[in-house]
Amino acid sequence: MTRQAPTAGTIHAERVQQMHEDDLHALCDATNAAILDGGGFGWLAPPPRETMERYFRGVLLVPERQMFVARLDDMIVGSAQLVRPPRNNEAQAMSATLMHFYIAPYARGQGLGRLLLNEVESCARSMGYQIINLDVRETQTDAVRLFRSSGFHHWGTHPSYARTDGRTVRGLFFTKRLQDDERIVPAHPQAASTPIPAAGHAPVTGHSLTLYPAIDLKDGTCVRLRRGEMDNATVYSDDPGAQARAWIDAGCSWLHVVDLNGAFAGRSANTEAIESIIANASVPVQLGGGLRDLESIGKWLNAGISRVILGSIAVKNPELVREACRLFPGRIVAGIDARSGQVATEGWAETSEMKAVELGQRMQDVGVAAVIFTEISRDGMLTGIDIEQTADMANALSIPVIASGGVGNLDHLAALRAATAQAPGIEGVIVGRALYDGRIDLGEALRVLA
Repeated sequence: MTRQAPTAGTIHAERVQQMHEDDLHALCDATNAAILDGGGFGWLAPPPRETMERYFRGVLLVPERQMFVARLDDMIVGSAQLVRPPRNNEAQAMSATLMHFYIAPYARGQGLGRLLLNEVESCARSMGYQIINLDVRETQTDAVRLFRSSGFHHWGTHPSYARTDGRTVRGLFFTKRLQDDERIVPAHPQAASTPIPAAGHAPVTGHSLTLYPAIDLKDGTCVRLRRGEMDNATVYSDDPGAQARAWIDAGCSWLHVVDLNGAFAGRSANTEAIESIIANASVPVQLGGGLRDLESIGKWLNAGISRVILGSIAVKNPELVREACRLFPGRIVAGIDARSGQVATEGWAETSEMKAVELGQRMQDVGVAAVIFTEISRDGMLTGIDIEQTADMANALSIPVIASGGVGNLDHLAALRAATAQAPGIEGVIVGRALYDGRIDLGEALRVLA
């Protein structure tokens, strides 16, 4: 079949952290076309549309994956994914992997592939990665030509890489150095780092972090507590739905919602406010507070919540958490709140004898997708995150850790981002009072964490 030359149009490449329905449909169309053309994706035949949509929605929820898209006249016509190494692979923490790189056949010939590749490299470089790796079928000649011309080094060939069209094809392995110099990450923050000459821009400064703006609900309003004390609350908004829109419009890719009354009562208590947030949210929402049984967990997940946070129940009924993880894989997060390293429960009103890191390890074993760690003695105090405890938690686990409690200025965020060089398991940070008070500009915060 003769392929028509594409019509020249406006081209653009970008990283995406959320996706509207029109973009999702266009992405699936481009992926289908690439699969049928024989390259750029793992599927050999296009799966049902529902399966593909579910896959891409899932990719956006995985902290270790960054998705990039190429646009022609504002329509998505290709994509790529940048994958971070597993949390327990410290030896290769300086490397990232490029996967699922493709441009739909109807949009080729306009430089979109090179534009998309440059965007991925730029992001990887800004995140501190020194090496980018990839592998590709030998039969994907256009992609191979692009990688070679972009400075990727072909270092190896796999003779039995893939099966397609009834035959075995070889695979080519490529690598590219992104930085001009490397650093040895010191074992202790106070130790001096030693530069190492290398052939390839900036030292490792940690990876990007997701900012989760906090919407804490008390009596239907948005509040912030000091040290978790319900009698020490400041009301910031009486319209949770409008507050959700404000954070999203400012550029946030997630919302963090806590039903404070529910945390103390043991059941959802701000239902109307939560429903208003869901109705106004175009990004994923994670919800905690008062979720103590499978019925309430399932109710909110079916109502539009992306992830639920289980706190006190993690200590008192770990088997329920295990069952929730089995029923709702990837959608259960453990909220571990600590006072001086000891787990606090019942809306922070009680302190247990269990160490926070021990609970984190137990929750990892039962299957939670991530851990939110809060040192409540700092929560709402604007004095800075307890980075040492957060890093200890992240380094003890192989699942992502989200930091919470105490952010008061941009320096606190920069310090947390820098700490990811030693603790790559830190995935994001929850910020509340400092945003509401105007001590932190949200746009600046996103820039510092990016």
